[in-house]
Amino acid sequence: MTHVVTEPCIKCKFTDCVAVCPVDCFHEGTNMLVIDPDECIDCGACVDECPVSAIYPEEDLPEKWQHFLDLNTQYAAEWPVISQTQDPLDTAEEYREVEKKEELFEPTPGKGDD
Repeated sequence: MTHVVTEPCIKCKFTDCVAVCPVDCFHEGTNMLVIDPDECIDCGACVDECPVSAIYPEEDLPEKWQHFLDLNTQYAAEWPVISQTQDPLDTAEEYREVEKKEELFEPTPGKGDD
């Protein structure tokens, strides 16, 4: 099993989760993070660190966000690894409580750890 980053991460990209990940399975896009399901060891350390509750164990993934498992899988293969905490996006506080942000998703890669 794996953990999955879902819609609440979009336009926020808090990176508290990456600092506690023992296997560096997070990958960075322009406006959200994803988890590589092949690297995730299902430890759950990231779940409580996420200030917008965007991370779920695969088995507890809400029905409305089931497709985020495929999104995480696809973009983990395309985006760079991020293993160090960075500042959240400038839009994080503005979008923290916003629902239905999926149309704001950007498929472009972030910078990762460079």
